[in-house]
Amino acid sequence: MKLSRVLFLALTLLLSLSARAEYDEGIEYKRISPPVPTEVPAGKIEVVELFWYGCPHCYRFEPLLEAWVKKLPDDVVFRRVPAVFNPLWALHAKAYYTAQLLKVLDRMHPVLFDAMHVRHQKLNTPQAIRKLFVDNGVDGKAFDQVFNSFAVDVKLRRATELTRRYGIDGVPSLVIQGTYRTDGPLANGHQGMLKVADHLIALERKRLRKAK
Repeated sequence: MKLSRVLFLALTLLLSLSARAEYDEGIEYKRISPPVPTEVPAGKIEVVELFWYGCPHCYRFEPLLEAWVKKLPDDVVFRRVPAVFNPLWALHAKAYYTAQLLKVLDRMHPVLFDAMHVRHQKLNTPQAIRKLFVDNGVDGKAFDQVFNSFAVDVKLRRATELTRRYGIDGVPSLVIQGTYRTDGPLANGHQGMLKVADHLIALERKRLRKAK
């Protein structure tokens, strides 16, 4: 075979590989069926992170995620949902929603992670969580009222439902537009998760433009 023919075949193969989708459904991400309705205005793209305060992978993912979220375009809305698989995860989800309703989430979110992964506190009882909040400037009576409130219970039940409907089997996981999900094992690491999320956001943006 002539050298020119070999070079031509090699170039053709290279071009065909480059034309392949950068990420494939079923490999780097999975489709959620049926899709879960989003909680964002029409024309916006929703990105949900499912996490657990006791998860070391979530703790290590947090700074990468925070930096990525700061650079998201205006048409993307990011929110967190604490995954709920068992009573301990439910307890930590209540801590998240208590902080959210008390409007101290920006302060307490990193505190809750650090308490478990830096200071190695178990936070496996409501009393331990209450003490952590109080030690960080939250009024104890206000904590009690919110932690045991109907509003937190509603949010907890919704988080439990979403954990099931998204079909995740571990955290951290990212869900894009209620339609796709990816995680570390699928995307080959935390950086990979964010790259796959960028790809899926672009897919959804293209779909929304066509739908107009």
